Amino acid sequence: MRWKTDSYTGWGRVLSATGDIARPERVSALTSVMNDTPAPAIGMLRSYGDAALNDNGHVIDMTRMDRILGFDKATGVVEVEGGCQIGTLAKIFAQQGLLPAVMPGTGFATVAGCIANDVHGKNHHQVGTFGQHVESLTLLTPSGRKQIGPSRSKRLFEATVGGLGQTGVIVSAKLRMIPCKGDVIMVTERRADGFDDFIDLLDHSQATYTVGWIDATAKGDALGRGVLEEAETGSGLVPAPKRAKTVPFNAPGWVLAKPIVKAFNAAYYRRVPSAGRTSVKPINDFFFPLDAIHDWNKLYGKRGFYQFQCVVPTDQVDVLREMLGLIADSGLASPLAVLKRMGPGGAGHLSFPIEGYTLAVDFRNRPPARILIGRLEEMTAEAGGRIYFAKDSLASATRVKAMYPQLTDWQDEVAKVDPDGHLKTDLVRRLKLRDAS
Repeated sequence: MRWKTDSYTGWGRVLSATGDIARPERVSALTSVMNDTPAPAIGMLRSYGDAALNDNGHVIDMTRMDRILGFDKATGVVEVEGGCQIGTLAKIFAQQGLLPAVMPGTGFATVAGCIANDVHGKNHHQVGTFGQHVESLTLLTPSGRKQIGPSRSKRLFEATVGGLGQTGVIVSAKLRMIPCKGDVIMVTERRADGFDDFIDLLDHSQATYTVGWIDATAKGDALGRGVLEEAETGSGLVPAPKRAKTVPFNAPGWVLAKPIVKAFNAAYYRRVPSAGRTSVKPINDFFFPLDAIHDWNKLYGKRGFYQFQCVVPTDQVDVLREMLGLIADSGLASPLAVLKRMGPGGAGHLSFPIEGYTLAVDFRNRPPARILIGRLEEMTAEAGGRIYFAKDSLASATRVKAMYPQLTDWQDEVAKVDPDGHLKTDLVRRLKLRDAS
């Protein structure tokens, strides 16, 4: 297997790495690489910060190992290689009445990436995280191959799911799919005039899938206003998919200037009638809306952007209100701001979700944004919440360790399978996750 030196970035494009990359196409080649030079795996690089970066080191690009290996129609269990993309599974199986149980906001995410970050979707309040639907997986550690699952090598499984790739390379996985009614989705949009209305809509929603867009520029009585989307799968004629567009160059700074973002958000809010509306869409349009704009991260300019995502417990909802007030007063927010309701927990030691509310907001890479994100992180910690590793670029090692009470359990398992630290990444080093407290 040949190594090629190259540079790569996370999706936010603020942080980058240069190092040697191997791109195996078969298990035999992957095994040879791990035997010779154990290294962490990367996929489609959809983590926003440095979770998949290993500057001045080696990484294994798993995107060529993307095959569907088997499917049991009777049980709805599909076996895939780690590099298989979630969007591919949704496209193939929706027509057969099945979907991946959990889908993140992009269909380009790989199955292994979804496991390594124990991703959540628009139905976390109903079905939990991705890892809770993994029946078993094949893990290639620096010391050899292991078959693990919730009932086999349970501790190692819990360290692997949400474990940021620190236990080994996820070669393949068996996933339990869930039934769907067809390959279209019926989406109901309702406006919330302010924060209290939004929280009330989230708390009382009975829909299978829910997600909220927040106008992060709104102030005063309109603080926290937005649009709640509730959705159910269905069958029928599929609307013609929109042709994907591409952002061909880095946008100039004025594109996301404060007056433009404010005007766009107001228009986006008012596009939904005050009485609400229901429409039928292709499944991908609801689950992966931004995938229709290739390279949309270039809209933030060549300096890139940060995303802050936190979750706070249900009894700390006023903290979210205060956060939105700070964000609105700063004038730094972009149009991309999301609020969702979460159910309890995840499948791994470092799984992000807790029962509560999760807020995600994008900011252009500017010094005031970094200061604001630091304050939001501090508020999250004080509220007993967490920040999401898949989105993080700036967090404090001390605060993060306090957010994850099972960190030492994770550290113990990681130390067993990778005692020499071959699998460390930039994020793991920055946050000192493998260092003793």
